[in-house]
Amino acid sequence: MAADVEIHALTSERWPDLETLFGPEKGANSGCWCMWLRVNGPLFRDMERAGRKAAFQALVAQETVPGLLAYSGGEAVGWCAVGPRENSTRFHASKAARLTVDFPPGSIFALTCFFIRSDWRRKGLTRLLTLAARDFAVQAGATALDVCPIASDKPLIWGEGFVGIESVFRDLGFEEIARRSERRPLMRLALNPP
Repeated sequence: MAADVEIHALTSERWPDLETLFGPEKGANSGCWCMWLRVNGPLFRDMERAGRKAAFQALVAQETVPGLLAYSGGEAVGWCAVGPRENSTRFHASKAARLTVDFPPGSIFALTCFFIRSDWRRKGLTRLLTLAARDFAVQAGATALDVCPIASDKPLIWGEGFVGIESVFRDLGFEEIARRSERRPLMRLALNPP
């Protein structure tokens, strides 16, 4: 499968591909349009689905790369959100993922969510996207990549895996740095910037 997958940064030119992957009206998981972890709760609720889509499209139009798209056969089949930790407001401030030490802006990246097309789930795409996110963070000069996945010893309910699965990250060398919730370890991969 790896030979069939290409991964690219989300740019304005690739917006139609993301829109097709998310569903033009659906907006990925419950209409989040990848804004769930970028803004606080009241603002997210006030935006409604169309507002979230517009906000995310505006973010992409600013030439900010908010994540990566995985392609197969010219079609987007997967997505991950990755960027400076401080750009994901809710992730950065959440009980499970917050840090208790200061760090220079942009030095720690966060890999906050995934959206995989249903026919591509359970085929290793999360792993490939994570490796690409690692490389993306290294190229940006980050010294670490944080994730706060779900840990589970039972089958997940639909939608729970959008933050990634603990075992995938552990297998890729991420280490647990905190566990403030039984099912949500905060994990980190140390990086060596170029």
